[in-house]
Amino acid sequence: MKNRKMLCVFSLALALILAIGLALNASASSGSLSKSEIDAIVETTTDASAVVSPFTAAVKAVRDSVVLVRNYQVSRSTGISPFGWGFDYGYGFGYGDGYNGGNSGTERLAGTGSGSVISNYGHVLTNYHVVEDASRVTVFDGENEYAAEVVVSDEALDIAVLLCPELNLPAVALGDSDQLQEGEWAIVIGNPLGEDFFRSTTVGVVSSLERKVEASVTDKYGRKSTTENSMIQVDAAINSGNSGGGMFNVLGQLMGIPSMKYTSSYFSSTSIDNIGMCIPINVAKPLIREALEKYDAENVQNYLDEKSKAEDRNTTSTDMTDKPRLGVSIKTLDGSNSAVSRGVLPRGCIVLESEAGSPAEAAGIQAGDIIVEVDGTVITTTASLQQIIIAHNAGDTLQVKVYRAENNPLEAQYISEIGDGEYIDLEVTLQVIESPAA
Repeated sequence: MKNRKMLCVFSLALALILAIGLALNASASSGSLSKSEIDAIVETTTDASAVVSPFTAAVKAVRDSVVLVRNYQVSRSTGISPFGWGFDYGYGFGYGDGYNGGNSGTERLAGTGSGSVISNYGHVLTNYHVVEDASRVTVFDGENEYAAEVVVSDEALDIAVLLCPELNLPAVALGDSDQLQEGEWAIVIGNPLGEDFFRSTTVGVVSSLERKVEASVTDKYGRKSTTENSMIQVDAAINSGNSGGGMFNVLGQLMGIPSMKYTSSYFSSTSIDNIGMCIPINVAKPLIREALEKYDAENVQNYLDEKSKAEDRNTTSTDMTDKPRLGVSIKTLDGSNSAVSRGVLPRGCIVLESEAGSPAEAAGIQAGDIIVEVDGTVITTTASLQQIIIAHNAGDTLQVKVYRAENNPLEAQYISEIGDGEYIDLEVTLQVIESPAA
């Protein structure tokens, strides 16, 4: 009897469930879900403060202190082998530009790497191989590109410290790499593939400490030797462009400099993943100290004052009355522009207007042209172009290279409308003309 009652109760419950299901199906199929029912499914929220992560605070504290380092070199006619094996430096997005062909003697962007701001005076810590053989080094903060100087470097340790006085970013705190433990978190921040993945974060653990790594170095007389360094092995991803960036702990302290990754051999089918090497920050501290001791506030201020005066001369009509100009209105075109970051347009100065009767108009420079090079110097900002102009006199002739797109970028509503284009070499003879501009 008891079992029969339980069976009846179970049958009623099952029937009720089926009835509710059929009702819901009928409601859904007839499109009669109420707004409150839909809102309950769709209008959801996430409480970010309740998401527990050992990384978020550290990344937020240090991410803006990681910069992009650009290595410009005068092109040579030697080639670079595309094959690599053993350790591969996590540097070189764009490397080889100007090495495989091209006009000898022309400055080109040879590659990009990463760096970490380590002082409020503009010191940037990076790898030696990121700035090696550079004719010019710059630092990009996500918006602007600034000139930088290599203050100290050591090829054997693969460390370099730059000074970029115009940089205005917070400095990271240096940690004590002797206190690192195997198994603790390793946070790597850098710029794999250059600007496209600017300030990317990867996370792993410290796989091993004091991993011995051999590297070949060449002294200033050309003699090669082998050096051995103790490195921090991590399994966080380190890719081309990450070199010189930061390896941080969960406290946001800079513990190492990502320098290289282990890759499979060209001659072997062995697959290797997630073996990266970082230079311990304590190894870099003597060079950092040396760079800080060399800092001369008076020289830096003089540099900033002279640069400010040069910019003023290009924006004040009274200062420009006796100076020659191209006769164009220009704007810096850099990686913050979507067309540039996607490789559709080159970096440089885009011409907003070519003045009537100006040297620029006479040479054939048009609105929408992008000035990329003047007399063999790569142009990346309006300031760099203006500095070249004011160093010349009326009657001087400049070799100007512009990129001209199929359709004027100033008029294109979408990137897809710009089309292809070509580089054009022009000769411009400077003249003194009225009104301030380039």
